[in-house]
Amino acid sequence: MPESQTHSTELTSQYVAQVTGDLERNTKEQERIGVEIEALQEQLRALQHDHTVLVNMQQALGTASPAAEAAPAAAPSVPHQTSAEPKQSKPKKAAATSAKKTASKKPAAKTSSVKASTAAAKPTLVELIRGHLEQESEPRSAAEITTALTQAHPDRSVKTTVVRTTLEGLVAKSHAHRAKQGSSVFYTAAAVSQPAAAEPQQEAVAG
Repeated sequence: MPESQTHSTELTSQYVAQVTGDLERNTKEQERIGVEIEALQEQLRALQHDHTVLVNMQQALGTASPAAEAAPAAAPSVPHQTSAEPKQSKPKKAAATSAKKTASKKPAAKTSSVKASTAAAKPTLVELIRGHLEQESEPRSAAEITTALTQAHPDRSVKTTVVRTTLEGLVAKSHAHRAKQGSSVFYTAAAVSQPAAAEPQQEAVAG
């Protein structure tokens, strides 16, 4: 009995030592693999970051070439390219955007000045009506003046009601004369503004 107990005790101690050794090796292996996993994850994050930078640069440059798409496969050259390319491409990109901004500003300024000059060059409806009456030797109705102005200035929207109102305003200011023939009203230009203004006074004196 004592011998069997001693033998079992030795076996137990051997198993304990073996299990303890295996456990230590297992723990060390876990630590080693964990360190490797962290290193690989770090490399993966770096590659993902480089990939994002490259994709953004590709979109910004607008050159989707097969060589650029195949670049991630060449692992050793990718990090060097990512570190070198942004330095070269960023100034070009900034210069291009600044050039675009200045180019876009110039046409805007030109168009605004053109619009301003066109607006300044366009005569008002009052000026058009007065000019038309001065050119015509015979009295004209509001409808005839509207038709003539529409033909002479097809880009403008001339309405008979607006022309009639404008003519009445000219008559009120003595810049035009109104004559009624039957049911129609005809307008003529005042020969000179001063006598036209004096005519109502003469009529008042005569009356």
